[in-house]
Amino acid sequence: MNSRDPYIYVCTMIVLFVGLSSCSINQRIKRADKKFAIGEYFSAADIYKQCYSQLSAKKDRNLKGYVAYKQGECYRQINNPRAANCYQNALRCKYHLQDSTIFLHAGQVLQYQGKYKDASKSYDLYLESHPDNYVARAGKYACQKIDEWKREGSRYKVSEAHEFNQKRTSNFAPMFIGNQSDALMFTSNRQEKSKGGSKKMKRPSNVTGQQLFQLYQTRKNAAGEWDEIVLADGLYGEQSEEQANDSTGGKQAGTAEMGVCCFSHDGRTMYFTYSKPINGKDLGAKIYKSERASGEWGEAQEVKLFADSSITVGHPALNVTGDTLYFVSDAPGGKGGKDIWYAELDGDEWVNTQPLEGVINTEADEMYPYVHEDGTLYFSSNGHPGYGGLDIFKAERDTTFKDSVVWALFNMGPAFNGIGDDFGITFAGNSQDGFFSSNKGDKKGFDKIYRFTLPEMEFIAEGTVNDEQGNPITDARLRIVGSDGTNSKVNARRDGTYKIKLKRDVKYVMLASARGYLNAKEQWNTYDLKDSKTYTMDFALSPISRPVKMENIFYEFGRWELTKASEEEMLKLVKLLNDNPNITIELSAHTDLKGNEEFNQELSQKRAQSCCDFLVAHGIEKERLTPVGYGKNKPVICDKALNKQYPFIPMEQALDETFVLSLPADKQEICNQINRRTEFKVVKTTYKLY
Repeated sequence: MNSRDPYIYVCTMIVLFVGLSSCSINQRIKRADKKFAIGEYFSAADIYKQCYSQLSAKKDRNLKGYVAYKQGECYRQINNPRAANCYQNALRCKYHLQDSTIFLHAGQVLQYQGKYKDASKSYDLYLESHPDNYVARAGKYACQKIDEWKREGSRYKVSEAHEFNQKRTSNFAPMFIGNQSDALMFTSNRQEKSKGGSKKMKRPSNVTGQQLFQLYQTRKNAAGEWDEIVLADGLYGEQSEEQANDSTGGKQAGTAEMGVCCFSHDGRTMYFTYSKPINGKDLGAKIYKSERASGEWGEAQEVKLFADSSITVGHPALNVTGDTLYFVSDAPGGKGGKDIWYAELDGDEWVNTQPLEGVINTEADEMYPYVHEDGTLYFSSNGHPGYGGLDIFKAERDTTFKDSVVWALFNMGPAFNGIGDDFGITFAGNSQDGFFSSNKGDKKGFDKIYRFTLPEMEFIAEGTVNDEQGNPITDARLRIVGSDGTNSKVNARRDGTYKIKLKRDVKYVMLASARGYLNAKEQWNTYDLKDSKTYTMDFALSPISRPVKMENIFYEFGRWELTKASEEEMLKLVKLLNDNPNITIELSAHTDLKGNEEFNQELSQKRAQSCCDFLVAHGIEKERLTPVGYGKNKPVICDKALNKQYPFIPMEQALDETFVLSLPADKQEICNQINRRTEFKVVKTTYKLY
């Protein structure tokens, strides 16, 4: 053998190995591509990951970028947070020069993770070459509005439904069985215990990498609590350990998945999503139908929706009459991604299969449709403006458009939606209470079931009826008149309080009255309210038999013109006179003990006249007013309220010159302030009655 032969042999083997290795990587990438095409994202991601580490960033840059992008796409489909890193790897390999869609999908992933600023930048990069793309514009808009949305309140009360959830498993897509709201079915990948007590471990899904999903049901017991959670009766039989991991068996083989179901209004017919690989080949998801007899679900039959049996369908939803079936598919003819379709029942066949018209579907994914008994459509989408990932939307059809389908879309808001996926909503009958599912707040992305309630909106008028000194009037009565025809009377409680229930979208007038007191009136409306509201209205009734001091009436020193600060109190008197159109009053002004008596008399008269002029200027008839200036001739006589405030003044004591001058200087000033006042008293209660 030539001495160079060994060298030639080694070189030849190296070249051959490199060629075979390159061929092996290409073959594995093709294999991963096939798995990706049929939706086996978890399995495909694992192959892409292995290939990525074996490719050179220099020699195989384009291919390495493609593999990183496809790996990211796999992770995006199954909500794995590693998707963002994979996209970054692809961008380092300049993959965006091959396909700018990476910016759109990277933005969606970042938005899903709550990284709104980074997501917005990624959307901007995509919009540079696709300025009219709805999904990117919706994503960017949401990132800009997210802080404002988070501050929005919601009437819905949401809490985790712990009784349905199990640790380290996903539980989602709850659905009431019929309209009775006492039976529930949902999808879960929880582990079932065998007769020996150990759990049956089944082959993980090629799609998600998790344990396979099955349908579970539960009912409320006599105490109104949800009972034991069991596999759906009749759909699952006893399996051996070998059968549990068999992918070639019948309907009950271990790799078959069932989930996302719906029911007829009477609860006797169920439609559900069914998927089972045959001999390792994924044939896509189908919708099956089962009828309930003798308490169990019967043999399921496939629902034919397309002539092409290879088209994947799932997530069925029935309308209340059972003649329209909504479902999800990526069939040709949609907007892109997963779209919501519908078919109509004709005899025993579903016909007129087509994508939902209008603005519901986008180039992204619309999934998990649900039709409320009132006809409202609910669904989840990551294509419309939202918080990130799938958000639950409400769609109401505008029936004023006869020749076209027009929908009004509403994001269900922060009570339901947040970072992550929110989906699979169901309502209890015709109510606004029910359940939905979400992976919000779960670091590992497990889905949980949440309950929600919508408390009834309450509109209340409440308050107190007191005299002008704040004492409760025990025999007060309130009369309330509404634009809806309401006309009722309510007695205040002994402590002067009252509480009256109101209706929405009504204009109200309420009159408070009591024997020996002037009436007081308030008016308001309950128009356009979006939440419960309590109107607090306290009434201070003025007595007929004694003078009433007006607070906060001010004049310039030594002058009689009312100051701007007096206007609010004067307007209260205008209102009182309007509320009591049959009274006339004497309006009087009083000075303190200081100064010349003649000057004080003239000053007080002018002040009283100034107040009457204000009232006339605001529509009060001059004949109802008598201005009187008393100067310092009518000092205040101490009553219980004044004695409580100033204990140094004895009960029934007149604040006359003799008493005031007997006090220290600081207390003299207090008494002078008390004497300086403006009052009114009722003179007649029969004005224009006869």
